[in-house]
Amino acid sequence: MKFNFTKLNSKTTAFFLCDIQDKFRPAMPLFDSLIKNTSKLLKMGKALEVPLFVTEQYPEKLGRTPKELDISHACVLAAKTQFSMLVPELECKLQEVYTENKLTDVVIFGIEAHVCVEQTVLDLLNQDIRVHVVADCCCSRAKQDRRTALNLMRHLGGMITTSESICFNLLGNKNNPKFNAIRDLVKAVSEDMSEK
Repeated sequence: MKFNFTKLNSKTTAFFLCDIQDKFRPAMPLFDSLIKNTSKLLKMGKALEVPLFVTEQYPEKLGRTPKELDISHACVLAAKTQFSMLVPELECKLQEVYTENKLTDVVIFGIEAHVCVEQTVLDLLNQDIRVHVVADCCCSRAKQDRRTALNLMRHLGGMITTSESICFNLLGNKNNPKFNAIRDLVKAVSEDMSEK
């Protein structure tokens, strides 16, 4: 699907945090950078009042969302066994949150890029929702899986972007009243997720 690019609006945008869990830490070569970048993105989203939706894949075995990530403002924290984030609990909460304004855009980030993130992106695109995949907040165990997934999601119509780009897209203008809340967050350069 091909979408016309439009600026993000916090009232019609959702942040999807996909399965960033403690048990993945030893297996993910980019996990520490992912955590730092995701923490910054979550703080930006909270300051800009973008609703956050979080899933955990089979948390009984794979653990919970790391304590370094503040998800206290999440609209929902849904456990799941299917790979796509679009489980009934999350979809129900989406309908509840987006009654006045229609959901048009999802900013997605998490683990693993080629499994749960990719399958969620496919489901969202099939619902005609614009999807922004935050490359510096996505990883897989194998670098080639991450790289291939990002290429595939771009090819299918997902917009591959970065956490800082999302932030400035949502702000739109230096004179945005939320700019001061964000300024210190963007001073620190995001961790490099390039594959060495």
